[in-house]
Amino acid sequence: MPPALPSDPDLALTDPDGTAAPACVLVFNASDPSGTGGLSADITAIASVGAHALPVVTGAYARDTAQIFGYFSIDEEAVSEQARAVLEDVAVQVIKVGFVGSPDNLSAVAGVAADYPETPLVAYMPSLAWWDEQRIDDYLDAFKELVLPQTTVLVGSHSTLWRWLLPDWSTERSPGARDIARAAHELGVPYTLVTGIALPDQFIDNVLATPHAVVASEKFERFEAVFSGAGDTLSAALAALLASGSTLAEAASEALGYLDRCLDSGFRPGMGHLVPDRLFWAQSDDDTPNEPENHTDTEIGENSLALLALNEPP
Repeated sequence: MPPALPSDPDLALTDPDGTAAPACVLVFNASDPSGTGGLSADITAIASVGAHALPVVTGAYARDTAQIFGYFSIDEEAVSEQARAVLEDVAVQVIKVGFVGSPDNLSAVAGVAADYPETPLVAYMPSLAWWDEQRIDDYLDAFKELVLPQTTVLVGSHSTLWRWLLPDWSTERSPGARDIARAAHELGVPYTLVTGIALPDQFIDNVLATPHAVVASEKFERFEAVFSGAGDTLSAALAALLASGSTLAEAASEALGYLDRCLDSGFRPGMGHLVPDRLFWAQSDDDTPNEPENHTDTEIGENSLALLALNEPP
């Protein structure tokens, strides 16, 4: 079973001079040269909410801001050795798992996590629609078997988690957050954060649930825009807030609010999709963000978090 979240975490982390030190999050994810997601998103989001990222490279995308062209996986031994080297030196409060590229790497990640059973694990499942179908099936099966039994909080969009965890869903209504949380719980996950649940009147719900209860929820208005990297941003912020001592409900609410601000300040660095501005708070009051071209097709406004599930590409 995954570790329980601490109700009163010991956060007495100090530097040699006695000052408080940031909490540390061990992150397994792929390098993303476009800066839209992957380790780029993790490191920036974790630092932005006040924690320290310990990034383990699991592979590398060949991609731009519009699409993924290919993926190059790193050997599982290299993944394991990266993590174990830093874990022998640094106390880690939370582990975050993003896309690691292969069943072998999932095995390496699971092996590391198993040696730290008291450390909460946040797992994010992105859309894998860009990948080969057989590789997707092998990866998802391995994730179920190896990582979910050690996961404390699973994060993913409603559509992605529905297709993965409830492939045989046959009723006319779409599954709710508790239905998805129930399916995840059967695989060992106590908490599931489901994003982008469609509501009437152009609203979207984002729900942290167990099979029996809704722990937290945030509703946002839906806007028509396309972002890359929103899911990594949310899950990294959630992991960092948990590591820093927030309760799970507080961390979920704050992480969703943080992502909303990131999307509201989103920008287009290239010719592809918009990117969340994870350092929106660092802009001075006099700074004017660059307006994306064709802005009428990519409106960004207050409560833009609704874009997370319905409009986030891989």
